[in-house]
Amino acid sequence: MSDGTTATTTADLDVRLEKHRVELTGYCYRMLGSSFEAEDAVQDTMVRAWRSYEKFEGRSSLRSWLYRIATNVCLDMLTAGNKRARPMDLSESTPLAQAALSPRPDNTWLEPMPDARVLPTVEDPAEAAVAKESVRLAFMAALQQLPAKQRAVLILREVLAWKASEVAELLDTTVASVNSALQRARATLAERDDKAADAAVSDPLDEEQQKLLERYVAAFEGYDMTALTALLHEDAVMTMPPFDLWLTGHDDITGFMTTLGSACEGSRLVPVQVNGLPGFAQYKPDPDKGGHTPWAVQVLEISDGRLTGFHFFLDTQRWFPLFGLPLHLEAESDQVQEGA
Repeated sequence: MSDGTTATTTADLDVRLEKHRVELTGYCYRMLGSSFEAEDAVQDTMVRAWRSYEKFEGRSSLRSWLYRIATNVCLDMLTAGNKRARPMDLSESTPLAQAALSPRPDNTWLEPMPDARVLPTVEDPAEAAVAKESVRLAFMAALQQLPAKQRAVLILREVLAWKASEVAELLDTTVASVNSALQRARATLAERDDKAADAAVSDPLDEEQQKLLERYVAAFEGYDMTALTALLHEDAVMTMPPFDLWLTGHDDITGFMTTLGSACEGSRLVPVQVNGLPGFAQYKPDPDKGGHTPWAVQVLEISDGRLTGFHFFLDTQRWFPLFGLPLHLEAESDQVQEGA
């Protein structure tokens, strides 16, 4: 009898914990800047919660308790001091004539994340918009510049709309300390001038932005550099982690694509929802097997009717399974992959 009761209780707890997985993954992702570290942190949080549930006396909600555990897990993971970044956070842009593909270790880079893994379904459009904005690459990069506890305070107060008293209880500190940390975090973010890069992306995309993406797909798949140039802001930025190279301006970008990047000609693009922004899985021609092989997850930034940034995340063996994407496109099925 007791075995059956225990089994039922365990199953019930598993269900209750799982209800919070997506929002906890979003929280840990904002804290850590890494897709895979975030999922590891949430799994660790779930294991710790499961093991110590008997000690949880209901003095707070289950959700608050899980956030406390997740915060401690993330703070422990951040003690090494690594701050993930984008290429433009680490160096000056490189002129095309000096372009060289020099990789840096994986733990250098801010990583992409599928929306579905970090953005829970909410009914309030304003709340959904804030959640999307808070996982966009520019904001994520800004978060990584904050000390770990300031980062937690900013996310909990401004993204998740917790009260200062609730954050103070979670961090075992005072309301005055929370307010001070939030003020310092806001000041640091205000000093950065790149947050507006994707601020004009509507949620959902408006008609003009949808047409811009359609023109982008046609230009990229057709490898039409004249058409692509017309879509790019004159100060557009292109990055390609794990390489530290980044390019500025449509001349250098299209010049790169027709020289070092010429193997991308003939690519196919499959839409993905990534970091609260429009994106595509890029498959380039596969000379060995035919069809197309994974090359990059593209994340696009839009402002004032132009593309201001496009970011190619090239570690396809990691990213494509994370997005549930196939590792090969057969030539005859290219046209039916949008639901992948």
